[in-house]
Amino acid sequence: MDVDLKSKLEHCLGEHAAPLSLPPQTYRDDQVVEEEIAQIFRRQWIGLGRADLVKNPGDYICLDHAGQSIILLRDKSGQIQAFANSCRHRGARLLDGAGQVSGIVCPFHSWAYKLSGELAGAPRMDERQDDLPSGFCKSDYGLVRYHVREHGGFVFICFDDNAPDFDAVIDGFDAFHAPWPIETLHSTRRREFDVACNWKAFIEVFNEYYHLPFVHPDSIDDLYLDPDPGDATTGQFASQFGSTEGTGALLQDQQEKPLPIMPGLEGRAAAGVRYTWIFPNMTFAAGVDALWLYEAYPITADRCHVVQTACFPPETIAQPDFEEKVAAYYERLDAALDEDIPALINQQRGLSNPDARQGPFQPLLEPNVANFAQWYAGKMLK
Repeated sequence: MDVDLKSKLEHCLGEHAAPLSLPPQTYRDDQVVEEEIAQIFRRQWIGLGRADLVKNPGDYICLDHAGQSIILLRDKSGQIQAFANSCRHRGARLLDGAGQVSGIVCPFHSWAYKLSGELAGAPRMDERQDDLPSGFCKSDYGLVRYHVREHGGFVFICFDDNAPDFDAVIDGFDAFHAPWPIETLHSTRRREFDVACNWKAFIEVFNEYYHLPFVHPDSIDDLYLDPDPGDATTGQFASQFGSTEGTGALLQDQQEKPLPIMPGLEGRAAAGVRYTWIFPNMTFAAGVDALWLYEAYPITADRCHVVQTACFPPETIAQPDFEEKVAAYYERLDAALDEDIPALINQQRGLSNPDARQGPFQPLLEPNVANFAQWYAGKMLK
């Protein structure tokens, strides 16, 4: 990293009287993306979405994010496992897509692995040649395993052998989110798509109120009151609560048929939405009736891969009119996104200007973004 960029990142840190936004170079430089993958995506805990990606023993999904190919599966004991999607023989890709398996068999030379990742069989590898032993031991060739944790119904992964303390990363998370039954929510729709903007910019727009009257004047702006100040957190996440007029999970002209409030939700929590960004790449909004979640991963400096998930309580999903009513919730997600994306593409164009500069944050409307900038700068400067 060059000296100029280091100096600019230092202006994002908390010891400055008015910390600035991230340097534009971090949104437009592919070399920075390579450093992000090395310093952040390879070393920190990364959010992979909801744990119900793999509900039952034998369920698996292949995830290809930020240059990393992962098999996420649930083993026979019900524990989530994460492995490199690469055979220990000569590296062939093992699985694609999602589905159900009782074990993993390499399509190239038929090496077979248990759901625990142990090598179960390797044809002819233990044969002798010219009366010499092969020296092959199956226990030496299990799948490459990654650290993986479930928390609050979410799943997290770390590729580094010396993973940071997960409890420190998530410290204080449960207290902020206790009013919502987030662990028991079920995913009902998951979408994947690419956006022509930097991955950080995509998550930033989800975490700030500042753009609402200018980007969403006729769709959702009327629903949102000025938020509470950003919360002081001890873990590696940012969070902010704001009251709403009606539910933020529906468009402002479709408020007449909301789904039920989440079980147990009461007080102020039952009249607003909490926006949380778990650094670096996963953010969600816990509302009165639904939770919607985004993950973002770098492709290049000006392009990212996004996963969107909508979640509801099982009691709500069981209602006979759920499928009819939930369509309006998906419409709201898509409509707001259709307004955000052109704004993000335009922002990316501006950030690509060689004379783009760092700017100040609006303290009430952008605290989550400011907190991320400080966290990011700290990690990149190490």
